[in-house]
Amino acid sequence: MITILFFAGIREEIGLDELKIVEMENMTIHQLKQYLQNKYSLSSFNQVMTAINESFVTDEETIKNEDIIAFIPPVSGG
Repeated sequence: MITILFFAGIREEIGLDELKIVEMENMTIHQLKQYLQNKYSLSSFNQVMTAINESFVTDEETIKNEDIIAFIPPVSGG
């Protein structure tokens, strides 16, 4: 099982701050993003940073059992 954490706009679009999924092990971050976009009709993951177990990764990184994936959208402020 993997845990997915959502922040800011993504959390608002999905309506969840955390999701636990069993069938996503051994796929890439890119594949997970595609799955989530299709399942939740998300606008885009283009500008989103991704971390696995608190380390930033690329879309080619493979997800393993017990990983914690965080999707962090760009932050604006003033």
